[in-house]
Amino acid sequence: MSFSASPPSNPSAAIAATQDPRRGMMRLYAVLAGLYLAQGVPTYLLLVALPPLMREAGASRTAIGLFSLLMLPLVLKFAVAPFVDRHRLLPRLGHRRGWIAPTQALVALAIAGMAFFDPSDALPLFGLGLLITLLSSLQDIATDGYAVRHLKGEARAIGNAVQAGAVALGVIIGGTLVLVLVHRIGWVPTILLVAFLSLLPLVATLFMQEEAERPKTGARPPSPSLGAFFRRPQAWLILGFALSYRASEGLVRGMEGAYLVDIEVPTAWIGYLSGTAAATAGLAGALLAAVVIRRLGLGPTLLLLGGLRSLCFLAFSLNAFGFAPGIAVALAASGFQTLIRYMELVAIYSFFMKSASDDQPGTDFTLLACAELVIYIIGTSLAGIIADQVGYAWLFSLATVISVLGIALSLSMLRRLRPRDEPAA
Repeated sequence: MSFSASPPSNPSAAIAATQDPRRGMMRLYAVLAGLYLAQGVPTYLLLVALPPLMREAGASRTAIGLFSLLMLPLVLKFAVAPFVDRHRLLPRLGHRRGWIAPTQALVALAIAGMAFFDPSDALPLFGLGLLITLLSSLQDIATDGYAVRHLKGEARAIGNAVQAGAVALGVIIGGTLVLVLVHRIGWVPTILLVAFLSLLPLVATLFMQEEAERPKTGARPPSPSLGAFFRRPQAWLILGFALSYRASEGLVRGMEGAYLVDIEVPTAWIGYLSGTAAATAGLAGALLAAVVIRRLGLGPTLLLLGGLRSLCFLAFSLNAFGFAPGIAVALAASGFQTLIRYMELVAIYSFFMKSASDDQPGTDFTLLACAELVIYIIGTSLAGIIADQVGYAWLFSLATVISVLGIALSLSMLRRLRPRDEPAA
């Protein structure tokens, strides 16, 4: 089957596509679901399933801890995003598809390579994991660029709900399913199965509409770059929103698991809460967020979700102080916070897409997403230090205050941003 990026040669097919936009949007959502699932499975295989399997096989805690460095390509991918926006890897496949198809195929091959090593072989698994995250980062940039180009207006909320839902499904397949299957059928068959499942999203590339990537005028667009983002009007306000809206979350997430252990929540409950239950909440939250955004609008939705998130943090604080004691309160706050987190992802990614330029969609979106991720990682890194110094209660209280201040600051920035003119979805 040809992957030519040229327009359809069948005139009736082209006419049908224009006469049935709803069908075209459903195909777009299905394509995005496949592409984002392709990212989620290997990511959660490495970050969720692999560490406990390595420890069970006898790998040292030091070696396992170093696997957190696999996050670096996901944090630093903004540096190569202009390269992906600027160049075509396989021109015959089209711009975005020319990056997505080969990188995803190589990801599946690298996952299959993990089957040749025991889970205790930290060094080769780290090397393969680094290769996987590097390739996934390139695929992610191209996918985000494709999504930004094709999702407009109200379609962004649904598209980002699809993205968040695919990520949640990736938690189930790459994380929970792998942990279950390794103990049922063994390491090698499980890894080979995951490698095969990682190939299936390539089917989505067959239905990508690369002709929509072509400029509508004969003018040559500016070369994508990080500098081009910062030269745009109000770029610093947009970046400020990315840095401030969820600045508090890492403080809570970094110590949430440890806190639940210390108040004697059974570890099996914690595993369920952070695994299948979290993924289920993610799927529900993604769908709910799309509905809320369409009903209330993006700004009111961000305010509502930020307020609910702050209430979750306050519940943790009251629980730690002993004003609202009991395991049930902590578990309820944890579960509800997971639901809110996925809803927030839909909302803020919709804003990032709205703020990205059509001239360099992958670069702009990736820069904003990385900024948000960096702040989260800083929070998780500081959480343990703060908890050791002042205790859980004051840590959660600090997070609550920062959450409220972050909402006020980010919404102030949103009010100062001029609305972009764009066609309806």
